[in-house]
Amino acid sequence: MKAPHMAISVLDLFTIGIGPSSSHCVGPMRAACSFAKSLQANELIEKTARIQVQLYGSLALTGAGHGTDKAILLGLAGEAPETVDPANITSFVTEVAETRHLVVAGKQLSFSLVDNLEFCRSELLPHHSNGMRFTAFDQNGAVVHSAIYYSVGGGFVVDEDGNPMQGNQLHAPLPYPYQSAAELLEQTKKERLPISAIALRNEASFRDEPETFARLDRIWQVMQECVRAGCERSVDSQLPGNLHVRRRAPQLYQKLITNQTAHSDSLTPLDWVDVFALAVSEENASGGRVVTAPTNGAAGIIPAVLHYYDRFVENADLQGIRNFLLTAGAIGILYKQNASISGAEVGCQGEVGAACSMAAAGLTEVWGGTPAQVEQAAEIAMEHHLGLTCDPVGGLVQIPCIERNAMAASHAIHAARLALRGDGKHCVSLDRVIETMRQTGADMHSKYKETSQGGLAVNAVEC
Repeated sequence: MKAPHMAISVLDLFTIGIGPSSSHCVGPMRAACSFAKSLQANELIEKTARIQVQLYGSLALTGAGHGTDKAILLGLAGEAPETVDPANITSFVTEVAETRHLVVAGKQLSFSLVDNLEFCRSELLPHHSNGMRFTAFDQNGAVVHSAIYYSVGGGFVVDEDGNPMQGNQLHAPLPYPYQSAAELLEQTKKERLPISAIALRNEASFRDEPETFARLDRIWQVMQECVRAGCERSVDSQLPGNLHVRRRAPQLYQKLITNQTAHSDSLTPLDWVDVFALAVSEENASGGRVVTAPTNGAAGIIPAVLHYYDRFVENADLQGIRNFLLTAGAIGILYKQNASISGAEVGCQGEVGAACSMAAAGLTEVWGGTPAQVEQAAEIAMEHHLGLTCDPVGGLVQIPCIERNAMAASHAIHAARLALRGDGKHCVSLDRVIETMRQTGADMHSKYKETSQGGLAVNAVEC
């Protein structure tokens, strides 16, 4: 589903939330919160005796494993992904399940996870697989208010007419608008500026520069906290769910910091990239605090490559990290505008593929690449993710999602290095690859788009 054209900020693509899924958890939480606020704003909450929530398509098929039910409860209770405390979620959900009561906009309502939350697994709403219907009834069963929302990837939510429900507000026209990579490159050529500078000047239409830097710095801080948390978990800890997947980041981290001989191995930096990506993805899978970048299913890729830059690239600094994020965001906007970052819409090529492309672009810029080389790195990274399916085993964001983040992070580094060895001239443009990704997603069978009805989800032996 394509929403009406809107200006997208880099900081719409990098947002702070919780795992395990931006489309199945962050988006539904925002939708539920929006519905609760609409009841309050329209003075309908006092008339409301019951709220019914219906989930459709991919949300219904994999919502339980992706935390959609918990997200709905939290959103109706007024929580937001950016501020909710992950440590309190389990106790909150348990309390609602046991008491069968939920406080919405200050009013206590009866709410049963079984009776008031429906997983409509055989139905779809017309505009997107990730559809939700919220309905408030009075004590006589009459409809007080009803609304349909779609979670269209990366935590973005639109209403039934495609209008966005959140996002940074534009205060002035963008000085350098672009709808394609070709237009973006033309802007850099005309102004003799790198992509990060074009992106920064566009961000000035949303907020002043100090605030943009402060928010980018906060994004980097949360990424670091997430990597640290994932590395410092117990080496024997498991992820939630019936797959009993053991965390790998803590053990690999301990091996790297204790194995002195590893420093003589020229490929050790790639081992660290694996640790960084696994740590974030495992935190995401367990419902921890992550940065949506540009989705939660792909949340480990950009932090891993950023940590690689910070730890192993000479002269890395905070401004470089900002420029990395600005460049990556500029490329991510192209995917959001011209294709999709929703696994339920185009498969995992839209999540892991887009994140890999964004990371390759960001790294190429801070390595000193030209705008043409940045565009080529982004193209290389996506070209080799075309057709990637989204087939989570057991409906959980664990297999193959976690390991896939580690592979894509390394792939991004290789794409950047390959682009830097050339002059930016290549046969297939990034625009062509993005359009190919969109077409491939449209042609892809629905069972390969975050439904757990195809691919590894049906062929893997549960471990």
